[in-house]
Order: sequence, then structure tokens, then C-alpha cells
Amino acid sequence: MESGTRLSLSEASSQLLNECRMVLPGVQTLLGFQLIVVFQPPFMDLSRGIQRLHLFAILCVVVAIALVMTPAALHRLREPMSVSRRFVRLSSSLLMWSMPPLAIGLACDVYIVATMITKAFVPSVIVAAVALAFFAGFWFVLPWRARLE
Repeated sequence: MESGTRLSLSEASSQLLNECRMVLPGVQTLLGFQLIVVFQPPFMDLSRGIQRLHLFAILCVVVAIALVMTPAALHRLREPMSVSRRFVRLSSSLLMWSMPPLAIGLACDVYIVATMITKAFVPSVIVAAVALAFFAGFWFVLPWRARLE
């Protein structure tokens, strides 16, 4: 959006809900894959620590899904026939709050995959840290810098 261009409350709400709709299928698909992995025989060969880390990653994605879906529930239950600035602000915050747990959950699963491939702790931590840095950079630093310009 160009600097100075303002959306009406209705347009802002519609755009926000569309952003949630775009994110949700990908996050739900990720959760599906995370759940399927648990029922695969190689999962039981992983250490208890890695299995617990995967559970933590699943819980992070579940939190992200709940936060992404909350704006639609708020709109349906609280303001089905109208839109308020409060709704747009709160829903925008919820969508942003979904990103850290999603990034953490993804980085944990990247660590697990890297560990399975490399069989080494340090390279796996580095790969997961790089993934987390990419998420932080593209999801937080880049938008923050663009907002300052």
C-alpha cells in the first residue's frame, strides 16, 4: 500500500480476514503433516527428547492456528453486522501474535529433520537458527523497516 493511502474500516476488515484465510490452509496443512509423523514407525526410533520437541512444535502450531482463526470467530460472534476499529486492531494483533509460535514450531521441526539427516547436534542447531532468523527477518524486521520508510 502506498504511503498515505487509507482503507475504509470495511476494506481494512475485509483485507485482514482475507489475510487470515490465506495463512490458515498452510498452517493447517503443516499441523496435519506434524500429526501424521507421530504415527510413522521411524518416529518411535527418535529419542524421547526429540519426540517431546516435536510435541512442543505441534503445540506452537496449534497456538498459531487458534490465533489466526480468532478474528473470524470474533467477527461472527461479536460484530456480525458491523466492523469496528477495535476489531481491526485486535484482529491485526492476533494475526501478528500467531507468527512467533508458528516460527518457533517450524524451527523446532527443522531442527528435528536436520538431526535425522545429519545425526549431529551443532549443524542441526545452526540450520534451525537460520530458519528462525529467516522467519524473524521476513515477518518482523522487513515489515518494521518498511514501515519506517
